[in-house]
Amino acid sequence: MKTLLCILSLTLLWGVSVQAQDWPNLGRFKEADQKLMEQRNDPERVVFMGNSITEGWIKTDPDFFTGHFVNRGISGQTTPQMLIRFRSDVIDLKPAAVVILAGTNDIAGNKGPSTLKMIMDNLKSMTEIAKSNNIKVLLCSVLPAYDYPWRPGKEPNIKIPELNKMIKEYAKEVNVAYVDYFSAMVNDKNGMREELTKDGVHPTGGGYKVMQPIIEIAIKRTLSE
Repeated sequence: MKTLLCILSLTLLWGVSVQAQDWPNLGRFKEADQKLMEQRNDPERVVFMGNSITEGWIKTDPDFFTGHFVNRGISGQTTPQMLIRFRSDVIDLKPAAVVILAGTNDIAGNKGPSTLKMIMDNLKSMTEIAKSNNIKVLLCSVLPAYDYPWRPGKEPNIKIPELNKMIKEYAKEVNVAYVDYFSAMVNDKNGMREELTKDGVHPTGGGYKVMQPIIEIAIKRTLSE
């Protein structure tokens, strides 16, 4: 009996350990990625890489992702996690373009302290990897947030505009698209407009309706270039 309990305990601990080791959540889209790779390549495929804001989009409006658009958002993720899974969830799918919306969880400190430069370094690395694989890049502004309900006092209302300025300047420097959601969604306090969000950070259906034409126009322009 004691031996059985020991085996069960070790099995449980091993399972927890393996799960903890998948820090970037590489297993999340493993099967879905494999299925896409087995299909004939789609020359208009666009992968949306991001966090809960991207993941929430497919949950709120699944029809938006039934055509050429592929959603690879994972709630809570930071840019270093996305960078690690960038090859399996983006490059290996051979898309025509990738839409990167990331950085707010880094500012919130979800996985530890992070500077704006650290965020930019990861965004730059993802951009460079995509471009080296002939994948066009659309770098998105981080959505406005006055504060984070789960981690108050991080001053996203100050840091997000600073980060967006850096993203915009870098996008111009390397000749990739900059997608400005921020300007269309911000209020006079550098937070998100109340009618577009449920918690000050994540968009409602109305928020995604504002974002949709912005990204559709940007994707059409980018793929035609």
